[in-house]
Amino acid sequence: MRVETPSTRTVTALAEAASAAPSLHNAQPWRFHYLRGAATFQVRASLDRTLPHSDPHGRFLHMGCGAALLNLRVAAAHAGWRPDTTLLPDPYDARLLATVGLVPAGDDPEVAALAGLYPAIGRRRSSRLPFDEERVPDQVRSALREAAEREGAQLHFPSAWHLTTVLEMVQDTEGRDLAVPGRVEELAQWAPTEGGPPARDFAGRLAPGDHPPATDPGPPPQLALLGTAEDRPTDWVRAGQAMQRALLEATRHGLSTGIGAVAMGWADLRWTDRDPLSEMGQVHAVLRIGYGPPVAAPPRRPVSEVLRIEDGPENRPESRPEGLT
Repeated sequence: MRVETPSTRTVTALAEAASAAPSLHNAQPWRFHYLRGAATFQVRASLDRTLPHSDPHGRFLHMGCGAALLNLRVAAAHAGWRPDTTLLPDPYDARLLATVGLVPAGDDPEVAALAGLYPAIGRRRSSRLPFDEERVPDQVRSALREAAEREGAQLHFPSAWHLTTVLEMVQDTEGRDLAVPGRVEELAQWAPTEGGPPARDFAGRLAPGDHPPATDPGPPPQLALLGTAEDRPTDWVRAGQAMQRALLEATRHGLSTGIGAVAMGWADLRWTDRDPLSEMGQVHAVLRIGYGPPVAAPPRRPVSEVLRIEDGPENRPESRPEGLT
């Protein structure tokens, strides 16, 4: 039986788009194996790029790979393929985080919705620069919530009283991180991070190198909490996909964004992020959104380092569609 498969150029372009995802300290802890005979991608954890001090349980590794997985699905949809995705398909292979089979898309509204996010992949950045005071409109906030929900997660905009708690937690976390030598070394090792040189101040009130102002710093940043009901490795991958889908949606609406996943690294502080009035069981990331200046793209690994194309037992002929080359 003949199976339609994308060309090598398309497979390479899909992996390149996937690699534009954010990750903790920009470690880019992913690898992609493409099985040509089965027209299937494997998204695998790159264990030589783990962060044992900053991410001892692998939560953020899974989330980073989940973000790359979402990019892969978006790029595949843009190229005219339906990405059939299975998370953690092999309980005996901890590195295999997902498989993505590529089949012709046909008339699938979800594929069309994913494809619409493709232009945002190249424009999305993580920023620590200050954002404008302009409030993000309610309809845009609703679009971000829907984006997260489509991936099985929740995005919650904290109320004023809860926002104060979240900001205090972020400040405590950043202070703790700077007091732990192993975490500081990892931050330096994987520099430069997304959005500029290694730095703290996730709240984005200060430009790099500035000193705290003596007066009131102005209105608090606009934050959103991203979480899931459960807290298993599958949920971490799902949270990474939801986070990236919300970030791409934000980029599509002209927003700047920042990610505070490191703030979730201390279990005794992480629980304070939960809003007791919401159904969110576990918060995985704090997102900062708003209107801010552009930032440079961070360095990326060459595709040759993250992609391996394998011919399966059946070397089936390539065919189109070729929406992305």
